[in-house]
Amino acid sequence: MRGPLVVKRALSEPLLLLAAFGSILLATTTLVALTMYASSIADAGVRRTMETASYEQTAATVSAPVTAKTFPEFDKAVRAELTGAYTRPPELSTSFRSDSYTMPGQEDRQRPELLRFGSYDGLDRQARLVSGAWPQPGDDPVQAVISLSAASETGFKVGQEFTTRGRLDSRPVRVRVVGVFQLDDPFGARWAGEQLLSRGVERGDFTTYGPLMVPRETFIARFATNVNATWTAVPDLRALTPEQLRPMAGAVAGLEQRLKAAGCGSCVAASHLPEILTQLDTASLVARSTMLIPVLQLLLLAAYALMLTARLLADHRRMEVALLRSRGAGTVRLAVLAGGEALLVALPCAVIAPFLGPPLLAAINRLPWIEAAGVRLSPSADLGTFLVSFGVALAAAVLLMAPALAGARRTYVEEQAARGRGGGRGLIERAGADLALLVVAGLAIWQLQRYGAPVTTTATGGLGIDPLIISGPALALLTGGMLGLRLVPRVSKLAEKITSRRPALAPALGAWQVSRRPLKYAGPALLLTMAIAIGIVSLATAATWRTSQLDQARHQAGADLRLSGPPDGPELGALGRGTAFTTLPGIGAASPGFRGQADVGGENAMLVTLDASKLGELFHLRPDLSEQPVSELSRTLAGSRTDRLELPGKPAKLTVNAEASDEVTARLVLTDALGVWRDVPLGVLKAGTSQVEVDLRALAGRKGQITYPVSLVGVIAGAPSGSATLKVTGLSADGQQVAAPPLAMEAELSSAATFVHGAQPGPMPVVLTADLAAALKLSPGQSGRVSIDRRVLQVKVAGVVESMPTTTAGQQAVLADWETMQAYELALAQPPRPATEWWLGTDDPGAATAALKSHPEWDVTVLDQRALAATLQDDPLASGLQGALMLGFLAALVFAVLGFLVNAAVAARERLAEFAILRALGVSPRQVFGMLAMEQAFVVGLSLLAGTGLAIVVGELVVPHIVLTGQAAAVTPGVLLDIPWAATTLMLVLVTAVLFAILAGLARTVRGQGLSLREEQ
Repeated sequence: MRGPLVVKRALSEPLLLLAAFGSILLATTTLVALTMYASSIADAGVRRTMETASYEQTAATVSAPVTAKTFPEFDKAVRAELTGAYTRPPELSTSFRSDSYTMPGQEDRQRPELLRFGSYDGLDRQARLVSGAWPQPGDDPVQAVISLSAASETGFKVGQEFTTRGRLDSRPVRVRVVGVFQLDDPFGARWAGEQLLSRGVERGDFTTYGPLMVPRETFIARFATNVNATWTAVPDLRALTPEQLRPMAGAVAGLEQRLKAAGCGSCVAASHLPEILTQLDTASLVARSTMLIPVLQLLLLAAYALMLTARLLADHRRMEVALLRSRGAGTVRLAVLAGGEALLVALPCAVIAPFLGPPLLAAINRLPWIEAAGVRLSPSADLGTFLVSFGVALAAAVLLMAPALAGARRTYVEEQAARGRGGGRGLIERAGADLALLVVAGLAIWQLQRYGAPVTTTATGGLGIDPLIISGPALALLTGGMLGLRLVPRVSKLAEKITSRRPALAPALGAWQVSRRPLKYAGPALLLTMAIAIGIVSLATAATWRTSQLDQARHQAGADLRLSGPPDGPELGALGRGTAFTTLPGIGAASPGFRGQADVGGENAMLVTLDASKLGELFHLRPDLSEQPVSELSRTLAGSRTDRLELPGKPAKLTVNAEASDEVTARLVLTDALGVWRDVPLGVLKAGTSQVEVDLRALAGRKGQITYPVSLVGVIAGAPSGSATLKVTGLSADGQQVAAPPLAMEAELSSAATFVHGAQPGPMPVVLTADLAAALKLSPGQSGRVSIDRRVLQVKVAGVVESMPTTTAGQQAVLADWETMQAYELALAQPPRPATEWWLGTDDPGAATAALKSHPEWDVTVLDQRALAATLQDDPLASGLQGALMLGFLAALVFAVLGFLVNAAVAARERLAEFAILRALGVSPRQVFGMLAMEQAFVVGLSLLAGTGLAIVVGELVVPHIVLTGQAAAVTPGVLLDIPWAATTLMLVLVTAVLFAILAGLARTVRGQGLSLREEQ
């Protein structure tokens, strides 16, 4: 009989049990979906990171000196260890470089040009033949292939044979060139340590060509005379899972130690992979832990919504339970009935939820801002999801039956006595539990702000999720809502006083009803308050995250496009790079710049120099990071600049006539129309008259062009003897005399003079980061002497910023005007700083980036602000929180609507008799509806206001600390809370409309049922 009795009892209250079923199903489905989502996001994040990781991030190298005798043993040990370090065998290759050999025909020279031989496994997969064939093993002659660039420099051709001798191994080597090849990506990361192979020539104390590439067997047999061998492992990590990260990091990190233990004492292993994997493991853990925050918020909301329904059900059955006890039903029997009823509702939810989770996630993935991230999740129900589902459902069943068990011991008389008007304060408020909970929530949020993530170090030294920290936001929302309940009696009494003085009946009756039974309305108010707060916090977190990604991209890039690379090169020289970059498609503003580490007053800081007049167009400084706007910094940063002598026309050659009293080394300092400074060595000028020709076109490189006019700035000279007089007596450009004022200087160890003399420069304006300004004890407007790279300068602080663009968190930095810095350093007889970077402004960085990719020989690293922002937003580990927030947001709103509907419907049904009496007394249906609207409007209005206020407070305290980078690091610049007020207002309006639509439907139902009741009476 128990089964049928439970079913019959459940069917007697279809509305409440249907509400309970909906709440449990919503809770289990959403929580199962969130669990699936967190796990899938971690997997997707690891997979995406590994798929996009660069060669230099994942490759591992082992190098050791080898001979023909030792190589086989070393090779076997290294290959075994490299293969065992990964979950699947990596791509392994071995490369060698020989000692130096002399160029044919130069054996008798004191400083001959040199050749090197080499070998690289799988070279035919990384390069293509231009002519000839790949070499075959053999010793006489040795077959070799040469790169196209090396062939151009040496003149070697396919079929050519020659004999060479080693500088350490005098045995002659007869070589036959059998092919010419071209690397597929000569400037790629794979060849970063192979400059000779990618460029074909290295010029230094000796000029070295090559390497001539031979088969591995040939190299070991003929050239392996204690030369360096390098083993490179390129793993396939696309199938790596979060659980495999730390074990693999440890295996790769211990590679060198294991090789030494295996007998390879000279082996040296190197890889960035352990660091990347450890960082990724931490990021994965932080991402999962951060997604627990909306899970806990939803758990609290679901638990409270279910408790409200359970309390309504228990209240509705109080007299029924009391009658059952009076007829002999014991506590066990009542518990079995309540438990069976709860399980009857909960167990179907546990079975259904895992199958509803994937479609729910699919719907979330279709949201535009989540779909834009490119992450496609396809989770399926497994054992873990069923365990979560049944766990949540059983917990919900306990919550559902708890109020029924709490009142199971009361008798019929006690129940009758307990009925009636309740007090003005609830049990929790009377016990002060809300204040105690406030302390706990405050401690949790304080820890979150201190540690910056819900992950802390465990007792064993590892990382773990801190339950107190992740519960902080949920506890704060619950505590804020509970503290808001203290307002219900007070606000209701105030509303009663106001409405009682007005002639309208409905508002007065509604306010009186709320004031008379405030606790009756406190439960729905708390539920709605928490739901609204969770919804707004979710919207704010998602908006803050998106804004932060854009801020990070702008800060890291510094400009729309930032190009970095060597300031001079064979293809594009110092005066050719600027011309090539400024003529890229869509470029509107440009500035050369220097950016690098410098010693500033004894502090390690980043030195950034840019054209101050272009800061407004180029410099991406978030307004809150500086008290002065960028436009003001642009005006105040420009200091004294050096006047210059402009050369007429577009000369290709410059002739300098000089006269020295003793031997002098001199350098000519010039600049082009783009502001690039370049010093040109004039060599050693002997005592007397000298004439030096400067090839200006060579300063642009083979494929570069100069942006004219070119101007002369000054001369830097030094006298080995200690002192000498130097005069520039004449200048001519392409044979035409240049009218120039005389330049005469006393050259000492290092001296400088300018062609056009100007006033003595004043203090150099600089912009400092706040921590650097504090270390130098300088504030805005103050001047002082500061050493920059051991060059003492008089500086004036033009501004202070919290964080300088292009710097990392906590990095000190100084910003100076490009021209002013060059002028001050020239005055100190220092050569000009090279243009290591170019900052470009453009509305279409994609076109410029595409043009740069078509010129790999320019050797440029491109940082595109928009592409960087897209990369940051596409990181699953960083963006995964958005999907969890949207799930929590939608579930919170559904809980709010469901809870409001059930509570309003039950309250209205319980008062049908009251409404019939009012109708019998002559109260119109409009007035009845007005009274009901007043009661519920009080709940809705108070909840919306309290929920919005609570969301703002919790958002300020919590949101900036849970928005992290994809590597789980602090965000630079700091996160600013962004509450999307348009979306928030729309949400509040829609929620209000839905709630009052529910209220209108209930009023119509009440009106019909009240009329029937009056007719019966």
